[in-house]
Amino acid sequence: MKRLAKWRLMSLLTALAFILSGCGEPYLSALRPAGEVAEKQYWLMKLSTGIMVFVILVVVVIFIIVLFRFRRKSDDEIPKQVEGNHMMEIIWTVIPIFLLLILAVPTVTATFDLADVSPMDKKNKDGTRDVLVVNVRASLYWWEFEYPDQKIVTSQELVVPTDEKVYFNLKGSDVKHSFWIPPVGGKMDTNTDTINKMWLVFDSKKAEEAGNVFYGKCAELCGPSHALMDFKVKAVSRADFDKWVKDMQAVKDPAKPATADAQAGQEIFNNSCIGCHAVTPANTTPEAARQGPNLTNFGERDYVGGILKNDEKNLKNWIKEPDKYKPGSTMPGFGHLSEEQLDQVAAYLMGLKVQE
Repeated sequence: MKRLAKWRLMSLLTALAFILSGCGEPYLSALRPAGEVAEKQYWLMKLSTGIMVFVILVVVVIFIIVLFRFRRKSDDEIPKQVEGNHMMEIIWTVIPIFLLLILAVPTVTATFDLADVSPMDKKNKDGTRDVLVVNVRASLYWWEFEYPDQKIVTSQELVVPTDEKVYFNLKGSDVKHSFWIPPVGGKMDTNTDTINKMWLVFDSKKAEEAGNVFYGKCAELCGPSHALMDFKVKAVSRADFDKWVKDMQAVKDPAKPATADAQAGQEIFNNSCIGCHAVTPANTTPEAARQGPNLTNFGERDYVGGILKNDEKNLKNWIKEPDKYKPGSTMPGFGHLSEEQLDQVAAYLMGLKVQE
């Protein structure tokens, strides 16, 4: 009975594993490729899985045939003594080599192709490049995106054009993280001592199906809020991307807040937060001084801290106790602010918009 109970429990756990394996969101699935890199990686996954299934089926079939055809008929039977079969030895040596070649050739080819980032090193006379380059910097627990040729720095929301290669320089500012946009391409680490490089292509049709939004995650265990270290990707047409760049570049100084509350909030912000957070996209601020996310277009973002819906209630709660929502966050809490002051800071931040 105990054995039967164990088998029932094992069967239940197996069934739950199959059910849970189908859970999740389409925009976080690596099995629904939405770009050239993801397509190549997905094809290699299918190829390797097909080869493995083929080998398993062949072994199982041979095992069953041997089990029934060559089983002992009686206790007195002595099997035929065979010292070896050169033909069979050649077959089971050649076939694995052949299968390895089938897998190795496209894998090596794809690896060299995906590792080719030479276009991002070719600069024009004015120092700019013909391709889009984004410097990604990962910190506990937020993401910074710098467009060096466009002289723009933003955070938490990556904006990219579709149907063209986007090149990335990946770096970590404190511990090792990993940059990953599941439907668009495999992860790559952001190290503190070296810069990793990669490229991705965001397919316009897939992006449209996803509402022109993908979601990225940190794929390297980096601390207590690792699971909450998310970022948003807006994949738009080249025309819309150029417009976004133009609008961001037009922000030289933060506009004067429209309301009295927002003006009071700006004063509180300048006295308490400006040391870590910038409210202009210009990348003249040294990297070491950018200790918190850039807030230039905070009012347009969908999330506070990358995880909470962007509204005044969540924003005020985040300002008071960021560690409550992201344990281990380096942002200090401002619970000492009065409710009126929190309302004023929230009014100021919600008014930081570049595009309506």
